[in-house]
Amino acid sequence: MCVQHSKKRPSMALIYLLAITLGVISGFSGITFLQELGTLTSDVFIKIFKCISLPIIALSIIVTISQYSATDSMKKIWQSTLFYTVGTTIIAAAVACGLYLLISPSNISAVSAPMGAVHDSVSQTSYLSYLTHLIPANVFSPFLEHQVMGALFVSIVVGLAIRQIPNEESRLGIMDFFKGAHGIFLVITGWVVKIIPIALFGFITATIVQLRSGVDIRGLGGYLAVVVLANVVQGFVVLPLLLRRHNIQPFQALHGMLPALSVAFFSKSSAGTLPVTMETIERNLNVSPKVSRFVLPLCTSINMNGCAAFIFATVIYLMQNNGAEIDMLTMILWIFVSTIAAVGNAGVPMGCFFLSASLLTSMNVPITLLGLILPFYSLIDMVETALNVWSDACVTKIIDERVKDHEVVV
Repeated sequence: MCVQHSKKRPSMALIYLLAITLGVISGFSGITFLQELGTLTSDVFIKIFKCISLPIIALSIIVTISQYSATDSMKKIWQSTLFYTVGTTIIAAAVACGLYLLISPSNISAVSAPMGAVHDSVSQTSYLSYLTHLIPANVFSPFLEHQVMGALFVSIVVGLAIRQIPNEESRLGIMDFFKGAHGIFLVITGWVVKIIPIALFGFITATIVQLRSGVDIRGLGGYLAVVVLANVVQGFVVLPLLLRRHNIQPFQALHGMLPALSVAFFSKSSAGTLPVTMETIERNLNVSPKVSRFVLPLCTSINMNGCAAFIFATVIYLMQNNGAEIDMLTMILWIFVSTIAAVGNAGVPMGCFFLSASLLTSMNVPITLLGLILPFYSLIDMVETALNVWSDACVTKIIDERVKDHEVVV
């Protein structure tokens, strides 16, 4: 065996720790070159996030909507799956909204633009003006102007239209095109994820420089509490109540799904956990393979409870920190925007982080504070993935029970 193959590659945890350490050293060093290098790195990655995030959102939504054209025998299962997945995702965002109002995270004063200018920019794209941005002047303008709302609208319409193309050859051809384009951006995203430690170095350096200027980060604890508690409430209160409503023992189901939830927690990939999820739910929860093997892949693509809660809390928190006036109308609007964006997160590594960055940059809200969140994102991602898989299992078990009771015919 070659010496190169016998050496173990350093773990990602070690690489992340090294990047954080270098960022802290750079930030506190007082060496102008290192601090400028860190700030430059931070700016470069912010531009990268902005460049790739919107195409990923649009293509994910188009592919997700267009490829699930259920046959007549499966339409009711498709409709039930869509109802429960979108419903639970909306509830997850609403739970985050309620906790945000309850905890009221305080501001961090680290902003990269004058408060007045940011406030004017944000206020122009807040409230009812979002509705006017929903319909673009032309199909390309949302992407050229980085208007996420318009891009979401175009993507949903295109995805639905593809399903209605009468010529099967044409329909499959355009679906393959969008799948291929989606695959291109997933590969690029994979490259970006591999060099995220470099971004982490830049974000930490820029953050430390701001901290040394007297920044108060106590509000970050309140924000993190909102995100984590939203996942906990959704997983241990909302979903069990939904199961109970369908005469399913929630904690018995939770215990049965522990093998899959453990894999999801440590792998941070609901798609990667899918084979284990299928095997576990069929063996431990006695779900029919005919149901699980149709519903679970669909849920893995569009059932993003944890992502919706993260997007809502992150967008509202950064808008608040940058001078935007947050009222109930804005929050209610963002519950639904977060849900739509989360559905478009299908199969995207660090998707919630990219989606949040894209939504914020589309409103000209500085995303420097995401550098403070990034070191905690790995743990948040673990919790979110476990919640997503648990929600997938709950939806699948409910639909299986409805099939057995002949409420849904397969």
